[in-house]
Amino acid sequence: MPTRPLVGVIACRREVEGHPSHMVTDKYLSALRDYGLAPVMLPVWEDIAPAEVAALVSRLDGLMLTGSHTNVAPQRYGAQRAPENTRADRDRDALALALVSVALERRLPLLGICRGFQEINVALGGSLYQAVQNQPGKLDHREPEGDKATRYAPVHDLEIRPGGALSRLFGASRSRVNSLHQQGIDRLAEGLTTEAVAPDGLVEAVSVTGAEGFTLAVQWHPEWQPREHPLHDAIFRGFAQACDTYRQRLVEGALSDE
Repeated sequence: MPTRPLVGVIACRREVEGHPSHMVTDKYLSALRDYGLAPVMLPVWEDIAPAEVAALVSRLDGLMLTGSHTNVAPQRYGAQRAPENTRADRDRDALALALVSVALERRLPLLGICRGFQEINVALGGSLYQAVQNQPGKLDHREPEGDKATRYAPVHDLEIRPGGALSRLFGASRSRVNSLHQQGIDRLAEGLTTEAVAPDGLVEAVSVTGAEGFTLAVQWHPEWQPREHPLHDAIFRGFAQACDTYRQRLVEGALSDE
């Protein structure tokens, strides 16, 4: 039986039963597994060394930066903390920003979701709105109240830019997506290309400009029941294919060296 491509999934640092813990929400792991990938959780420590990061990435066929209830520390992009920004995870910040650099250097397939989308922008020099709902002309993108079906239901249109990475995966110029975030991209990092926007102009998807491999990040949550949403299904199919291709190239390279 063929080995599934190994995808690193960044954890969040939280306290559980009085103990510091490393956690990944099951929906991300289940989505990857459902598309033929083997997820492995990457623990986070603020003092992780560059050599450790490089060693982790060298064993992977893909990398996912997930969403989280925490936010990137505003000091990471030269801002003061806003009153609405109350949840931090410095350990995750340290690993996530380091992972982006190494993953791009190794051309590793990279998928960012929500916080992960924001991490990629900050890692490459961009900045964030800490409370999008307070920005003139912007919608309130925070999650609606209700059960999971309500919170993850599509709530706004998405305009997909033609000719980009997301357009090549999905084909259509529009879709509808869920919205469960307070923060968002303010200054787009140099080196990122806008792939899709919300009706208020907020950037909702980006790719790394000129990247040879899969480097896509989205602000919404495609990991929630992706088989039921054509756009989400296309994203995970594309990511899975990229991870499989990356793994095959590594295997062929290793065999050719023997």
